[in-house]
Amino acid sequence: MPAKPAAVAPAADAPPRAPGSGESQVQRALKKLGLVRDIDFALYLPMRYEDETRVVRLADTRDGDTAQVEGVITECEVVFRPRRQLIATLDDGSDTVQLRFFNFYPSQQKQLAPGARVRVRGEIKGGFVGRTIMHPAVKAAGTPLPLALTPIYSTIAGLAQPILRRAVQAGLARAPLHAIVPNPMMPEGAWGLREALSFLHYPAPDVAVATLEDHSHPAWQRLKAEELLAQQLSQLQARRERAAQRAPALRAPIEAGSLHAQLLGVLPFQPTGAQQRADREIAIDLARTQPMHRLLQGDVGSGKTLVAALAAARCIDAGFQCALMAPTEILASQHFGKLVGWLDPLLAARGLRVAWLTGSQKKKEREAMEAIVESGEAALVVGTHAVISEKVRFRRLALAIVDEQHRFGVAQRLALRGKAKGELEPHLLMMSATPIPRTLAMSYYADLDVSTLDELPPGRTPVVTKLVAEHRRDEVIERIRGQLEQGRQVYWVCPLIEESEAVDLRNATATRDELAEHLGAQVHVARPLDLIPSGDGSGAARSWGRPDLRVGLLHSRMPTAEKQAVMADFTAGTLHVLVSTTVIEVGVDVPNASLMVIEHAERFGLSQLHQLRGRVGRGAAASACVLLYATGDSGRVGEAARARLKAMVETGDGFEIARRDLEIRGPGEFLGARQSGAPLLRFADLSTDLLLLDWARELAPRLLDRHPELARQHVDRWLGTKAEYLKA
Repeated sequence: MPAKPAAVAPAADAPPRAPGSGESQVQRALKKLGLVRDIDFALYLPMRYEDETRVVRLADTRDGDTAQVEGVITECEVVFRPRRQLIATLDDGSDTVQLRFFNFYPSQQKQLAPGARVRVRGEIKGGFVGRTIMHPAVKAAGTPLPLALTPIYSTIAGLAQPILRRAVQAGLARAPLHAIVPNPMMPEGAWGLREALSFLHYPAPDVAVATLEDHSHPAWQRLKAEELLAQQLSQLQARRERAAQRAPALRAPIEAGSLHAQLLGVLPFQPTGAQQRADREIAIDLARTQPMHRLLQGDVGSGKTLVAALAAARCIDAGFQCALMAPTEILASQHFGKLVGWLDPLLAARGLRVAWLTGSQKKKEREAMEAIVESGEAALVVGTHAVISEKVRFRRLALAIVDEQHRFGVAQRLALRGKAKGELEPHLLMMSATPIPRTLAMSYYADLDVSTLDELPPGRTPVVTKLVAEHRRDEVIERIRGQLEQGRQVYWVCPLIEESEAVDLRNATATRDELAEHLGAQVHVARPLDLIPSGDGSGAARSWGRPDLRVGLLHSRMPTAEKQAVMADFTAGTLHVLVSTTVIEVGVDVPNASLMVIEHAERFGLSQLHQLRGRVGRGAAASACVLLYATGDSGRVGEAARARLKAMVETGDGFEIARRDLEIRGPGEFLGARQSGAPLLRFADLSTDLLLLDWARELAPRLLDRHPELARQHVDRWLGTKAEYLKA
């Protein structure tokens, strides 16, 4: 390890407990940042640093430098061209620089009176009027120079940097930073925790700032190691606590008359080897008295629904009920349609049914479904969040299946688990069409068993992906015409911009009308009037001459019945082009759809693009995905967007897509709501700290076995109450 430069911290001030009305405002702001305990303040590290330890001569600076200079104000005036601003000139004896303020107070104007000697800091820029510093920080000349770099912390409105610095400094001074993990267990050469934190808050001025800000400085290694260890310990504790719980052992024999065997017998295809392997892994878990906690992951179209159906059949064979919950009605209805087709005739012979529960059901229908769930007649219950509503009571729930698990929060999964009666926990199978990269599986999903579907069913055709610039839009529409003439169907996906949903829906409607006009097709209307008016404002359906071609619209604000009508028409082939927002991202299965056009593809995330592409290539016809991108005012696509689009063209492998997505976005968005409220890694980087992750994975069970109290203290220091979220 390199030598350890001394950290130079100023004396600790009192915490910012401002008197009177200021106290509550400051404390509220600190709580919003998650700063409550002393250790929270100590671990709240700077996002960058400023060097205020030295004063330089203007003559020694270059344009673009951020520098601190000291001199005399020679001129100061308020001007009104082109807007009101305060302009002062500073002369340090080697050169002059203009100080410019668009927002200022009378006190600042007084501070910069001609003849005053001041110290200023900011970025020096060249220009037509000479060298300028915009809105510099100003102090009186002669103010003692700090001995350490000045930390700049991420903050929020109402919490100024000086107040936050004093709070962090006080918390750092008070926090118990003794070594919890015995030093022999730490990586060789690791710094002490207090030593590392003091250095990172107040580094010496001779340190390379880049190594602090990119987390490569040796002082970071202690923090990364302790953070990864806390995460591994919390995951291991969660796994062991679940192992101590009890669940029904679903051990029904698989024989000729079993539902599982009958389901395999009626399938019009042979399950893949990966599906059979996942089914066996799940069967072993279900036969145990510990609750299963398994993630079934697989690329789009890999056949997760069949594996879920086989798991449900094993549960029903054992005399229990199974619930399958999906995040949207479109996805839930896709599952329902498949499961009803496969299982309903087989269940009917046993006097059992598949039930359907969603929030949009009419009261009478919903009450009827709730009754058959409570009686046990509904052996399988499929639905949305309605499955976990208070009125839904299961008779013998033993297996809960959650699709697209990253879109459900902890509380929702806990509510589903709570539907089981008595002290027994239901087994839990979570499904995801976003494959989990190895580093995430080792860290955030370390508490799960994982089954992977790594082969596609026969008959799936590779999808060709093309990048097309926006100015070639007319060529894409002609490509659509060619597909329609061959009897194929087409998706056209419009982006959603969260800040302006109304604008997005107008744009989607305009796109539908544009396509209908260019193709000479009818505008499909699922009911007499569209929710979003057509271009002429009438809202009426319009026709451009071909009654055999129809272009429809699907978006999230449509009533459920209307969405279902549109999807039913598209599935039946009577709707030929579907213009949609991303509500068709998952679950939609129309084998005749052979072309996917994604407009403004540069706005979409990589996993989302891959999910959308997976809606085509589901039949025997050659399929393509066109990524229609716009370059914007700069004439270029942003670096991250370019990386996403490049990855889409280069690979169709969902696991490679997931790996690149993790590199581009980091784990935060990738994890979604699985651990809603739980902390993501703040310091460690899964792409560069694999050796530390391996160390933490190896040490966690030893520490938990030999020093359980130290393990508890370590998790509490780093995660506090948030560790509870990892147990759901």
